[in-house]
Amino acid sequence: MASYQDVIDRIDYLVAERPKAVIVAFLLVTLVMGAGLGSISTQSGTSQFTEGSDAMEAYDAVQDEFSPAFSSSGGSTQLIQRGQNVLAKPALVRMLKAEHRMKEREELRVDTTSSPADVIAVTLDPSADSLSEKIDAVEDATPSEIDAAVRENADNPAFTSSVSDDFNAPSASATAAVGVVTHELPGGTSSSVGSSGSSPLMDIQLEAQHVVDSVGGDITVFGAGILSQDFSNVIADSLLIVVPAAALLIVAFLVYSYRDPFDLLLGIVSLVMAVIWTFGFMGLAGIAFSQMLIAVPPLLLAVGIDFGIHAVNRYREERVDGHGVVESMETTTDQLLVAFFIVTGTTVLGFLSNLTSSLGPIKDFGLVAAIGITFTLLVFGIFLPAGKVFIDTFREERDIPAFGLRPIGGEGSLLGRVLPAGVVVAKKAPYVFLICIVLFTAGAGYYGTGVNTSFNQDDFLPPEDTPAYLDSLPEPFAPSEYTATAQTNFLTDHFSRVGGSSVTVYVTGPMRQDDSLEQIRHASASPPSSVAAANRTADASSIIGVIQSYADASPSFARLVERNDVNDNGVPDDNLEVIYDELMESPYSGQASQYLAEDYRSMKVDYTIEASASQDEAAAAAESLADRYHSNSIGTGQPVIFQALTSVILNSALRSLVTAILAALVFLVICFWGFERRPSLGLVNMVPILVTIAWLAGAMRFLNIPFNAMTATILSISIGLGVDYSSHIVHRFADEYDGDVVPAVETSIRGTGGALAGSMFTTVSGIGVLAIAITPILGQFGTVTALSIFFSFLAAVIVTPSVFVVWHDLQARFGTAPDAV
Repeated sequence: MASYQDVIDRIDYLVAERPKAVIVAFLLVTLVMGAGLGSISTQSGTSQFTEGSDAMEAYDAVQDEFSPAFSSSGGSTQLIQRGQNVLAKPALVRMLKAEHRMKEREELRVDTTSSPADVIAVTLDPSADSLSEKIDAVEDATPSEIDAAVRENADNPAFTSSVSDDFNAPSASATAAVGVVTHELPGGTSSSVGSSGSSPLMDIQLEAQHVVDSVGGDITVFGAGILSQDFSNVIADSLLIVVPAAALLIVAFLVYSYRDPFDLLLGIVSLVMAVIWTFGFMGLAGIAFSQMLIAVPPLLLAVGIDFGIHAVNRYREERVDGHGVVESMETTTDQLLVAFFIVTGTTVLGFLSNLTSSLGPIKDFGLVAAIGITFTLLVFGIFLPAGKVFIDTFREERDIPAFGLRPIGGEGSLLGRVLPAGVVVAKKAPYVFLICIVLFTAGAGYYGTGVNTSFNQDDFLPPEDTPAYLDSLPEPFAPSEYTATAQTNFLTDHFSRVGGSSVTVYVTGPMRQDDSLEQIRHASASPPSSVAAANRTADASSIIGVIQSYADASPSFARLVERNDVNDNGVPDDNLEVIYDELMESPYSGQASQYLAEDYRSMKVDYTIEASASQDEAAAAAESLADRYHSNSIGTGQPVIFQALTSVILNSALRSLVTAILAALVFLVICFWGFERRPSLGLVNMVPILVTIAWLAGAMRFLNIPFNAMTATILSISIGLGVDYSSHIVHRFADEYDGDVVPAVETSIRGTGGALAGSMFTTVSGIGVLAIAITPILGQFGTVTALSIFFSFLAAVIVTPSVFVVWHDLQARFGTAPDAV
C-alpha cells in the first residue's frame, strides 16, 4: 500500500539520515511533558468508585439530612478507648479530659463531643453542661455511684451503641468505648463511604492524637483523615518498594537481552521517556493519580521492553547477515513499524474498552494506559531506532567495538533449541494438538466462570500486620506505620453497630401521614435471617425509639402518645405532626434529628446485621426491608453500596472484554487485509488471545483471585498484551510466508520468538514484582498480569505454529478465496 509505505519511508529517512534531529526533538518534547509531572495530584480510597450509584446518592442524602452521631466520615473524629474496664472512674475521667483538651484547641475546630463518659456524667449530675462540669461530676462520684449510673443506662441506645459488645451491665464493665468529636470545617465536608486523599480532616486528626496522648491511657484518634493518610501513604510506599525492585529485575534481564552497554542505556532512556510523557500528560490534563494507575508504569515497561528488544533483535538479524547500519535499520523499521502499529492499535483498543465501564477510575485507567501505549509506539518506533543509528555510526567511525551482536534465539543457542518445540508439534500432529488445546481451553474457560467478584475497602488498605520482609527494609524503603486497618478491624470486631454491620432504609414522603410510623413496625416484623432480631422483630433504630425514650422520661408526652395510639401498640397513629413538634422542642431533639428530617418529609431506619452475614446477604436484606415500606424507600449503607459495585465491576469486565475482542478482531482483519492482503490472518491472530483469556480466567479461580476494582481490567489488558505477542509472530510469518509454511513458521518462531522470550522474562519479572506491593489489590493485579503475559507468550509460540499449519491447509484446499476479499 503506497500510502502507508510513504509514511514508513519518511520515518526511515528521518531515522537513518537525520537521527540527531529526531533525538533533539524527542528530548525537547520530554522537557515539555516533564513540566507536567509537578502538577499531578493524587486520589485514593474507595470514594472514587462509589460516586454516582443510587445507593451512594441515598447514603449521601442520609448523611446530609440526619448527621449520624457515630460516623467515621464527614466532619467527625472517633476516640477509641481500650482498657480492662473503660467504664471505671479513671478511664471515664481520661475520656472527658481528652474531649475537653480537644475542645480548648481552636485549631481543632471542635463543635460537639459525645461519649459514654458524657452520658454517665450527666446521669450523675443532670445539671452538668460543660465538659469541666462533667469531669467534676465523675471525679466527685464514688465507684459505686458510677457503677449505678452505668447500670441505669444499660438500656439507653445513646450509651450502649458506644461501648463494646462485651459490655456487662451487672459488673458495669466494658473493654472498649468510642467517643465522637465533630468539627466545624470551612465549607463543610462531604460524607461518603470510603475515603480519598483529599480529606481536610487529616491535619486535624493527626494533631488531635498528640492532644489526646497528653491525658494518658489508651485512647486512639481515628476517622476519615487517618484513613486518607494511610491511603495516601500506601501509594507512595508501594511505589517506593515496587519501582526499585522492578527496575533491578528489569535491568538484569535487559542486560541479558541487549548484552551491550550502549543498547542497554538507550533502552532504559526510552523506557524513562515513555513514562515521563505519560505522567506528564496526566499532570497537564489534570488526571489524578490513583491506586489503579500504579499499574500503568509496569504496563508501559511491558510494551516498551517488548518493542525495544524486538527492534534491536531484528536489527541484529540484519547486521549478522553483513548489512550496514542504515540498511539494517531501514529493513527493521520497514517490518517492525507495521507490527508495532498493529500491536499498538489492538493494545490501545483493549485498554480503551474500559471506557465502557461505569466506574470513573477504571475509565481513567483505560484512557491513561491507551495514551501511554501510543507514546510508547512513538518513542520505540522512532526515537530508539534513531538513537541506535546514531550510536552505531558513532562507534563505527571511532572503532568502538560492538557487543552482543547475535540475536536472541539464534541457532545454536539454548533458547534457539527450545523455542521451536511448537513447530515440531505443528509438523507432526497439528490437528490433534489443536483439538486438545480447544478442549483444555474450553474446560479452563468454563471453570473460570466461577471467579468471585468483590469490592471491599480493605482491598485498598495495607494489611494490619505488614510482612516481616517489608519491616526489615532500610530507609527510605521501610513502609510507614499504618493504623487504619487495625482500627477498622477493632471497631468491626468489638462494636456491632460500626462498619459494615448495619444497613439503612431511607424513606421519603410526607411523614405526617397516619401510617408513617406503623410502616416501620410492619417492616421490622419477621425480618430476613441476616438481620439481628429479638422475638421475631428486627433490631432497628428509628424515630420510634426516640419517641418511646422521651415518653418514658416525660409523663405529659407519654399521655400525648397514648391519646394518638389507635391500636395501643406504642406507636402513634394520629396527629404525628403535633408529636414531632413536641419531640423537636424536647431534650431529645438531637436524637430525633438523627432519624427524622426537619421538614418531616424523610426519615431513616437503621437495621443491625448479624456478624456472620456476608456482604451480599446484608445488601439483599436491605433491599427486602426497603420493599416493605409503602413510601418511596431505598436500602443503603456500606454493604449495599459495595455489593452494588461488585455487580458493576463484573458487568464492566464482561462488557470491556466483549468490546475489546470485537474491536481487536475488526482491527486485525482490516490491518492484515491492508498490509498483507491476507485478512484471514487477523482471525489467526485472535486464536492465541482467546486461549490466553480462558487460561487466565481459570487460573484466577484456581488461585482464588477475585475480580475487583483492579483485576476487573485484566481481561481487556490480556487482549492488549496478548495481541502484542501474537501479532509479532503473525506479522513476521506473513512477511516470511511464500507458500511454504514450515520454513516460514520456523523462521518466525526462532527469530521473533527469541525477542518475545526476552520480553516475556523481563516484563513478567517487572510486573510480577507488584505481588510484593503493600496493598493486597496491587499484589493480585501483579500476579494476574504476570500470568497474562506468560500465557500470551506460551500461546504465541506453542499454539500459533499449529494454527499456521491448519490455516495453510485451508488456504490450499480453498485456494485464495478466504483472502480474496
